[in-house]
Amino acid sequence: MTEEGALVFQSDDVDVEKASHSPTEPEEHFNTEGIAHQDALGPKPKRRHFFSPLDRSHADAVHEDAKTVEYTPEEDYKVKRKIDNTVLPLVICSFIFNQFDRTNIGNAHVIPEFNQNFDITDNDKWTLALSIFYVGYCLLEMPANILQRHIGANRFFFISLTVWGIASLSFVYSKGYGALLALRILVGIGEAGFYAGVIYYLSFWYRRHELALRISLCMTGTYPGAIGGLLAFGLTRAHTSLLTGWQFLFLIEAIPTMAMAFAILLFLPSFPFSASFLTKRERAIAQARVNRDHRPQSHGGMTGWQGLKAVIMDLNCWMFMLIYASFNVGAATISYFLPTLIKELGFTSINAQGLTVAPYAVGWFVVFFQAWHSDKTKDRGYHTMLSCCISFVGYIILATCANKSVGASYFALFLVVGGNYSLFPLVMSWAANCFSPTSKRGVGTAFIVSISNSVSIASPQIYFDPETQFRKGHGISAG
Repeated sequence: MTEEGALVFQSDDVDVEKASHSPTEPEEHFNTEGIAHQDALGPKPKRRHFFSPLDRSHADAVHEDAKTVEYTPEEDYKVKRKIDNTVLPLVICSFIFNQFDRTNIGNAHVIPEFNQNFDITDNDKWTLALSIFYVGYCLLEMPANILQRHIGANRFFFISLTVWGIASLSFVYSKGYGALLALRILVGIGEAGFYAGVIYYLSFWYRRHELALRISLCMTGTYPGAIGGLLAFGLTRAHTSLLTGWQFLFLIEAIPTMAMAFAILLFLPSFPFSASFLTKRERAIAQARVNRDHRPQSHGGMTGWQGLKAVIMDLNCWMFMLIYASFNVGAATISYFLPTLIKELGFTSINAQGLTVAPYAVGWFVVFFQAWHSDKTKDRGYHTMLSCCISFVGYIILATCANKSVGASYFALFLVVGGNYSLFPLVMSWAANCFSPTSKRGVGTAFIVSISNSVSIASPQIYFDPETQFRKGHGISAG
């Protein structure tokens, strides 16, 4: 792949493992342990304040050590597993809570008390409440990415989780349609930059052919959807003198988000060069793994504006944006409408919550297999086409079998969930693979998410025909 980033994803001709212990720099026999430059720096300085930028001298030292470090395949595997065991659990948990707080409104909507509390009297009010989430989300996506690069991932994610966690918690005691719209805007502002930021963050830790599988583990709405459906199935039955079932749903799902924010702040390293869970040699190895694969840059390089200009001039970026915007029409709505679609098949509100679990659970296997096989074969394009076909077939069945077959319609939801959600890790890892240098990658992923989600402002509006079980909406999603 060229520095400019070709749209086709393919591995380098040079074997990465072999290159990892055959450096070509003039200092071939110097600093093979990968600690000399880090030792020369002394202790890591403390930041002056919360928004202080990351220390560049330590970043440069690790990058210099990474140039000459020699390591075995066993050490490579050990470092990768330490990253998997430390970084991935924190990112996975934060994304689970992200999906809880973003989509629990869909589970609550099938409960009459929730609609009465927020004065949701018709489908138009409901779809507006869903659409307005994306206004702040889209406007702040790229500024949020620049902020993350400046202060580090742990501090940025801490701010993000705290803002949307407080907004989600506020649903419990809010009332009226105006309050609903205001809180949806605040949740969108809190989540701005989180999705693209996680992809950008993971690209600093993993090689290109390792990325899609990790994104599928960290960033798919399938298992959060399954867990959220189970929680909704149980919590919506709860009632006390102070809280009803839908309020318990928002309360129980918002509090862990607040706790997770502090866990991210304390334990998530911003970049490999600042990872305290790795030794100095392991930090050099972690940096060398990705440097020799796609040369990420934690500091320096393009400014945010230069990166934006490079992205806008790149045809690949606009093609990725078209792909993302197309499948996001369905993906942005299915999580909100899934309980409603199941209820429309003739099930009660409570049973509709429980029946969301199976499509999400099966969908997770589709997501995982597609991402795993994509990494294994080093292909993104054909896997993306297959996922689109799976989702397309599901929407066609939904559009043609409404009022005819409950079984066929329910089966179609499995296809739609699996097809839509498997596209996220495929397309975004493909984009991350193709954008270089790193400053362009960060702005590029944020640009794709931001501009494509502008379509998501209108996406819920395609489900304007509840009287025909949303046949036209399914047809538009299929298209």
